[in-house]
Amino acid sequence: MSKAVLLLAHGTPDVLGEMAEYLGKVTGGRTLPDAVVEELKHRYAQIGLGETPGTEPPPLTKWTIKQGQLLEQALSGTPVYVAMRNWHPYIADVVAKMRADGVTHIRAICLAPQNSRTSVGLYRRALMTAASEIAVEFISGWADHPLLAQAFAEKLWPVWAEACAQAGYRVPVLFTAHSVPCRTIMTGEASIAGARPGTSVQNTPDPYPVEAKRTAAMVAERLAVVGFKEKNWYFAFQSQGVSGGPWIGPTVEETLKSLKDEGHRGVVMQPVGFLCDHVEILYDIDIAFREIADEIGLKLWRAESLNDSPLLTRALADLASNTDAISLDDSAVMRIA
Repeated sequence: MSKAVLLLAHGTPDVLGEMAEYLGKVTGGRTLPDAVVEELKHRYAQIGLGETPGTEPPPLTKWTIKQGQLLEQALSGTPVYVAMRNWHPYIADVVAKMRADGVTHIRAICLAPQNSRTSVGLYRRALMTAASEIAVEFISGWADHPLLAQAFAEKLWPVWAEACAQAGYRVPVLFTAHSVPCRTIMTGEASIAGARPGTSVQNTPDPYPVEAKRTAAMVAERLAVVGFKEKNWYFAFQSQGVSGGPWIGPTVEETLKSLKDEGHRGVVMQPVGFLCDHVEILYDIDIAFREIADEIGLKLWRAESLNDSPLLTRALADLASNTDAISLDDSAVMRIA
């Protein structure tokens, strides 16, 4: 074996008792107040995490492993490994296994398609630190991949059609991506976070907000064939941190209220910054945002997550194989039209 693909994801605790340790990984060792830890334990408990391991891994772990398995099947011979930045299986441990397996060349794909130097950049730093003597190709962003947009559009179309039929008019769609602290998209700190240790980089604004909205725009473009127009969609950043400090917006909460004030009776949400179910979808959208929508008299629908989407697998296979041409077959278009 010489070449292999490595999928990188955020990671999530397996049981509630690991929450404080897990959050310490997320914050780089900064201790969070007990109230914050307890609030996050509550949220994870609401989506099924318990005090003892369940019969299957948490959703993020489960779906990321499944995505790796599907990609390996699609690549027919190229091994695919999965590693997490903030929990087991850690990047360093997986890279050590890859080295023991004889891997000499890694093509790494971060399962956060929109590039942020303080999130995706941290994946790169962890991988580069661990992968000494292994050649690494790191894909830092693929927000505008046409198959990614098509995969999201395929999930959005049926729920939007149902919502419009139930409401009797064209219900707006609210695309979302995870918010980040304001400081991380500014010059300086954001630019340095994604660099190799000891490497100086140019201080330029982080591309994340622009890339997140570009993905949303590409999804909307693919539904133009069924009458979806630019005026039918909005964008917000979700899941701002609970530990304080300014985070980028607009927030979902204020956007839902604005939609209600404009006279809308419903909204379809589709998070385009996430590739599978996890707490930011199963709790933040399905529980917290739905409660807010109910309180203000707004019906909320959500498009299914990509999870094991065949189109997502095709997008990942294209990234893994580094092909130049990307095509959408007629069947992919017809599933939407």
